[in-house]
Amino acid sequence: DVQLVESGGGSVQAGGSLRLSCAASGYRCDAGMSWHRQALGKEREFVSSIDSDDSTNYADSVKGRFTISHGNAKNTIYLQMNSLKPEDTAMYYCKCQWDVGLGASGAYWGQGTQVTVS
Repeated sequence: DVQLVESGGGSVQAGGSLRLSCAASGYRCDAGMSWHRQALGKEREFVSSIDSDDSTNYADSVKGRFTISHGNAKNTIYLQMNSLKPEDTAMYYCKCQWDVGLGASGAYWGQGTQVTVS
């Protein structure tokens, strides 16, 4: 079975830190992995991404505060979140992308982990 499981969410006070984890199994995320978030009543938005060569990207809203990284396994990623703000409150989703070439690609999503900052 394909699994993409996020963990590490919780409730913290502003200025605090959390580290989210995402572990994918059953497939290879060879086109990269990323974090996205969706606040209540808002659209899902990009947070950060990392490719197989550890190249990273960040949304402007989290740059300098969040750090994405691979675990020992490339299908595992982390999101270290520091200096958390109330506006970071959202459900955080992990995304796994695959690309076999010839125009064939796709993505899998996890179920999300809730982050609440007060």
